[in-house]
Amino acid sequence: MSETFLWEPFLIAVLAGAIRSGTPVAFAAIGETIAERAGVINLGLEGIMLVGAMTAVALKVETGSSLLAVAGAMLAASLMALAHAYFVVVRGANQIVSGLALTILGGGLSGFLGRPYVGVRFDGLGPLRDAGGGSHGWGSILSGQDALVFAAMVAAAGSWAVLRRTRLGLAVRAVGEDPEAAYAQGISVRRTRIAAVLVGGSLAGLGGAHLSLAYTQLWAEKMTAGQGWIAVGLVIVSRWSPPWALISAYAFGALTVLHPQLQASGATVSPYLLAMTPYLGAIVALTVTTILLVGRGHAIPAALAKDLQLDQR
Repeated sequence: MSETFLWEPFLIAVLAGAIRSGTPVAFAAIGETIAERAGVINLGLEGIMLVGAMTAVALKVETGSSLLAVAGAMLAASLMALAHAYFVVVRGANQIVSGLALTILGGGLSGFLGRPYVGVRFDGLGPLRDAGGGSHGWGSILSGQDALVFAAMVAAAGSWAVLRRTRLGLAVRAVGEDPEAAYAQGISVRRTRIAAVLVGGSLAGLGGAHLSLAYTQLWAEKMTAGQGWIAVGLVIVSRWSPPWALISAYAFGALTVLHPQLQASGATVSPYLLAMTPYLGAIVALTVTTILLVGRGHAIPAALAKDLQLDQR
């Protein structure tokens, strides 16, 4: 048995699995990047993703429509994000406390409303077999993916273009850097922040929808397993850049699928050690990034998590 025969299928399986597994985290991280660029941190992503995942399954089972399921997940997640935006932007509540409350609320709400759908099987989002340039070999890395995987790539590129190349993106970044200067230039700080949080929440809901409709094709309570928290960390690792958030999510996905792939190949590595690898990798990457970049004042929006003055509207 040749070395190519042993390693090539393994690498193809890991890369394809990394993209698929990392997509839910990628959506949440891209959305959180937009919100934090406007100066609002949302620690409620875990709860928002759970609500999005549950809503998607419920609508898919009841209506049979994947489009309605995805749209409903984004709407439900947007409502959760709107609550966060109202309390922290309009009412001036502490962003950390509000986000934690949202995580608790989302976990409980999704668990309660999702009970009838636990273990229910349904036809989820299938792969786009004609995409990517081939269904065999290295071409199968993309050709075996579903539509939301490509939507995440578009979201990363589109959000980067908007943030860096448009007046709207300039307004978002200005609000996140210096709200007083942005207000003096006629930018509505509150409206901009609310809009950014809503966009971020809807993308997190889309990540939850991908997790339940495409990746697992089922609903289970607490199925995000900390991916919302990982998304918040990846925003820092990616230095508030949507394309790098996508790449960081894929790296996390690679570590996630490495566990089953190594076991399938007959590796004798401890399964407990492999299972903790993705989260350990995220912690190490976050720590290194914080020390080398954020600690020196690079990249982080200057007004992140800071309350607005009463005269800023």
